[in-house]
Amino acid sequence: MRWQRELLKIMQNNKEKRLALVIDTSNNQTDQEIINNVIKFVGEMNPDATLVQADFRVRSISNIKEDTKIKYYTHGKSSYTEAFEWANEAEIETLLYITDVTGFLYEELEVKPYVYWLIPAQFKPKVPFGKLLNVI
Repeated sequence: MRWQRELLKIMQNNKEKRLALVIDTSNNQTDQEIINNVIKFVGEMNPDATLVQADFRVRSISNIKEDTKIKYYTHGKSSYTEAFEWANEAEIETLLYITDVTGFLYEELEVKPYVYWLIPAQFKPKVPFGKLLNVI
């Protein structure tokens, strides 16, 4: 329950900001129910938020309130570069990224939004920047 309180605090502190939730679709190892609950919660707290599906490239961009089915790929290839480039161009201020942090990130890429990495509990990676939040 701790991560839900932390996510609530994040959403309350960022409710007036341009916010996006990115789902890493390079594999389907994360509990789908958790992902669906996060999508629903973020949509309720910020109905203007954007939902992005990405693996090694951005696959889709939609409003979080649209009934969007998450499509997963099982190739395991992930890169965060396109998602961050999109966020920079879209002037996103806060980015929530559900991933296992095993993707590629171009080192010279400037990341403008503040990033919260929502990581499945079985993974304990070091994040390159921003804040890590383990979700179970």
